[in-house]
Amino acid sequence: MKRQVSLEEISDGRLYGPNDMVRADCGGCEGCSACCMGMGNSIQLDPYDVFRLMSGLGCTFEKLLGSCVELSLSDGVILPNLMMKGEKEACAFLTKEGRCSIHAFRPGVCRLFPLGRYYEDGAGPKKEFRYFLQVHECRKEKRAKVKVSRWLDTPDLKRYERYVLDWHNYVESAAEANRRERGSEDEVRERVRGRSLELLNRFYREPYRMEEDFYPQFYERLGRSHQ
Repeated sequence: MKRQVSLEEISDGRLYGPNDMVRADCGGCEGCSACCMGMGNSIQLDPYDVFRLMSGLGCTFEKLLGSCVELSLSDGVILPNLMMKGEKEACAFLTKEGRCSIHAFRPGVCRLFPLGRYYEDGAGPKKEFRYFLQVHECRKEKRAKVKVSRWLDTPDLKRYERYVLDWHNYVESAAEANRRERGSEDEVRERVRGRSLELLNRFYREPYRMEEDFYPQFYERLGRSHQ
């Protein structure tokens, strides 16, 4: 989810790569689960997040919907996000003890926090992103330094980062296509709705082969979307 603020307002003024050290280690978050509450629909799930959830929980996307995942509109595109529940608006996967019940296969946004991604301007295959430290988001005041790659705790990080960038660009292009739509209000609404449903069905609802590698399946679908 994009944030309409300047990097200077929310970061320590630095950009980081996977091999850089950053003061992000919260020491296991003992006694704190603030970042798992009151997040609204901001914990968006990309296709790999959903793939990992389905694999870890042994369920389908449809079973996730309505119980711990919901759909919301972001820049005119319908995307799934983790559901917040109860008076405390806590993540559906947060235990009564304030611990994450899906930590081993938690979504990318959760692995990233308190880091964020800064996408460079421009287009094409050379467009990249870097990481930044969100200085106002985590309540833990004393955080230790940790290598970014270790903090992200994601296998084959280079491959994953390429996927993240490709997915980001695809969603951005869908949002831009929605903004460019012209015609009557009903015509625009129908075309935007059709584009959003196609994205949702192709990358989330269409079953994945859970015993196989995610990335080839994703890129096959991405290729179909460009035809």
